[in-house]
Amino acid sequence: MARRAKRAEHENLDRWLISYADFITLLFAFFVVMYAISSVNEGKYKVFSASVISAFGNQANKPEAIAPLSEQDMLLKSLVERRNARLAERQRKQRERMQAIANNLNQVLAPLVKSGQVSVTQTERGLVLEINASVLFSSGEAVLQGGSVRVLTEVAQVLGQGDHAIEVEGAYR
Repeated sequence: MARRAKRAEHENLDRWLISYADFITLLFAFFVVMYAISSVNEGKYKVFSASVISAFGNQANKPEAIAPLSEQDMLLKSLVERRNARLAERQRKQRERMQAIANNLNQVLAPLVKSGQVSVTQTERGLVLEINASVLFSSGEAVLQGGSVRVLTEVAQVLGQGDHAIEVEGAYR
């Protein structure tokens, strides 16, 4: 009885396709779930639908012919408007608080702001206070200068008055 010659096994170079197919399947499932939980504004959808129908020739359904909103829809609409008004008011108050803090920092650090060693700017994320390294450290040193402790103490007193999040960043240049 003759023995069969062993086949030379070759490396499968298409193994990555399995991971890729799994990733695409998960991505598809993610977007299906996102679509399923998204909310549709029925009022806007009805207006859009009627507009498209009238634009493509069916003049029987005009946007004005849409049924009026039900009592439940009106209640929901008023709740949404009240929530949006409260949110806008909260955002306005937050902007005012940030502006007050910026003014306090500008007042406390006025000499350094005038000399360009400190800048206070307001961004969409919040307030940014940039302090030049020369204000805090001597050239080539890692120990704070004597005057920098006073500057940082004044900044801490102004920032300590509120209940907002503070993020500290440093960069080596």
